[in-house]
Amino acid sequence: MSRNPYRRRREVAVVSLLLLVLAIVQGPTRSSAADGNWWLPTSRPAPDSQINVTGEPFTGTNAQGEVRGFVDAHDHMFANEGFGGRLICGKTFSEAGIADALKDCPEHYPDGSLAIFDFITKGGDGRHDPVGWPTFKDWPAHDSLTHQQNYYAWVERAWRGGQRVLVNDLVTNGVICSVYFFKDRSCDEMTSIRLQAKLTYDLQAYIDKMYGGTGKGWFRIVTDSAQAREVIKQGKLAVILGVETSEPFGCKQILDIAQCDKKDIDAGLDELYALGVRSMFLCHKFDNALCGVRFDSGGLGTAINVGQFLSTGTFWKTEKCTGPQHDNPIGSAAAPGAEAKLPAGVKVPSYDSDAQCNTRGLTDLGEYAVHGMMKRKMMLEIDHMSVKAVGRVLDIFEADSYPGVISSHSWMDLNWTERVYGLGGFIAQYMHGSEGFTAEANRTKALRDKYDVGYGYGTDMNGVGGWPGPRGADAPNKVTYPFRSVDGGSVIDRQTTGERTWDLNTDGAAHYGLVPDWIEDIRLVGGQGVVNDLFRGAESYLDTWGAAEHHQAGVNLAKDAPATASSAEWNPFTSYAPNRAVDGTRDTRWASDWSDGQWLRIDLGSTHLVGRVTLDWERAYGKSYRIELSTDGTDWKTVWSTTSGDGGLDTARFTGTPARYLRVTGTERGTQWGYSLHEVGVHSS
Repeated sequence: MSRNPYRRRREVAVVSLLLLVLAIVQGPTRSSAADGNWWLPTSRPAPDSQINVTGEPFTGTNAQGEVRGFVDAHDHMFANEGFGGRLICGKTFSEAGIADALKDCPEHYPDGSLAIFDFITKGGDGRHDPVGWPTFKDWPAHDSLTHQQNYYAWVERAWRGGQRVLVNDLVTNGVICSVYFFKDRSCDEMTSIRLQAKLTYDLQAYIDKMYGGTGKGWFRIVTDSAQAREVIKQGKLAVILGVETSEPFGCKQILDIAQCDKKDIDAGLDELYALGVRSMFLCHKFDNALCGVRFDSGGLGTAINVGQFLSTGTFWKTEKCTGPQHDNPIGSAAAPGAEAKLPAGVKVPSYDSDAQCNTRGLTDLGEYAVHGMMKRKMMLEIDHMSVKAVGRVLDIFEADSYPGVISSHSWMDLNWTERVYGLGGFIAQYMHGSEGFTAEANRTKALRDKYDVGYGYGTDMNGVGGWPGPRGADAPNKVTYPFRSVDGGSVIDRQTTGERTWDLNTDGAAHYGLVPDWIEDIRLVGGQGVVNDLFRGAESYLDTWGAAEHHQAGVNLAKDAPATASSAEWNPFTSYAPNRAVDGTRDTRWASDWSDGQWLRIDLGSTHLVGRVTLDWERAYGKSYRIELSTDGTDWKTVWSTTSGDGGLDTARFTGTPARYLRVTGTERGTQWGYSLHEVGVHSS
């Protein structure tokens, strides 16, 4: 009996379909990137870390033309290359693969007992399982301060979770390098900074290769704000280079004597700018030739104070604070490992509890560096500066309406917050636990609303600071996996690398890949409002950067103008004549006789609209004085006055007024001496 030919064809078709399905399931599959999924690489190394995020990263801008996304204003991707190369163990990436990148320092084997830096920063004995890939039993961890947290794939996960700006601070410290037992390279700070900059570009090329060629990867180093906006519009991560080091350009001080000069500063700024650096700290941890630092506390503070002595020949010096701002309390806890490095008979001094301010502020060379950064349109990081130094920086920026000021990780006195926002600057908070982060975000919420700005975080990963610990598997409002990204377009599950899977609830913020999980924890604990402010962070950071780039220094109408005064202090060796206050340099000054009623008059040559006057006082300052304007030199109008002057750099702003002549009239001195001005600036706005 013959079979039905239609039935036979149908059976063949069914078998063929089954074979096709089996081939698809069991055979090699094309890369998702080949199907148009631009965010997935065509050739990721194998083996490698998982990303554990699905969905297309958001691209473009919002309806108002603003970029969207989070900003990490303070990270250290290549800190493993600083401090002599053996303080932070593991690499951000390696051409030899993840097994080479994520391995411990050789001296940590077999049980971590030689993890000496852990003794100083964490306490305990430093013992841990040194094996990284593939087991990761003990590291990375939220309280492991000497192991790599910035493996590139973990950063990729943060990008996939919504981060769009990353500031990679190139970091090292020559003294810590010199006293640490293990190193494999020179302790020269600038040598390390150059290497870390190069490796950041190497990482960009490494990722580009995965995506098919130059410019195709998600990791994009940018050197201006417009470039950053374009990168973010494409949905990629804009990476900005910064510098956080203790002796930039070799500008250390020994026994209060500067070891650099203005030529060194200019050459150093030019070199960093050419490397792509656009933000930097002028001092960090140790007082240097540019500025005094904000102290560290606890045992780490004691260790750093020892390093300060070994580097400079002096310990930190304190004085009573003159305003509400104050530096951190100096560490008084013992740090035996560090103190053993002191010469025989030398001990860390004790400090009065009511004297919390560093005596060292912004030096003359520091002021020169600040003006050099303004000239190059760079952003100045004020965290780690003493309050005396920060106060002077803000005075300088306010005098010239320069917005390029950043506080990136909670190391600035919080009383400066509104002054930073008033300039157009940007503020980020350290990566604290969700409760603490939310509390601080809420405390400053009214100011952000007033100035219409977003918020940022500074993870400080690889910065030897410690990160949020676990809230517990049974904590209220815990993170539930999987969850959606803030924009709603991606699904984020627990992160797995090798044999280890991390859960923020039980592991805390162990590495950079858990940044999205931490943000979700903030949403659950603190509410959507905090996260919304963070999601505006990239836009606000780029607003500050763009405003600094487009800043134009105002013309000083008073420079080299004829000047007269009620008196001038006589000195056989130095001139204190009135014209010294308008010659364009702080190296000279006008000084009056030692009595209250004194004045300085400047002829602007012709009538101008005057709306801003800056007064750079010497130590002999005016407590009560007024600024007067006149078109004819006879009839005077008071446009600004004060009875509470405190010296320093004063900026008087008032409604624009036509004037040819300007007079500063002192009515009460702030000291036993007369009135003395380094420079007077007169501006139209």
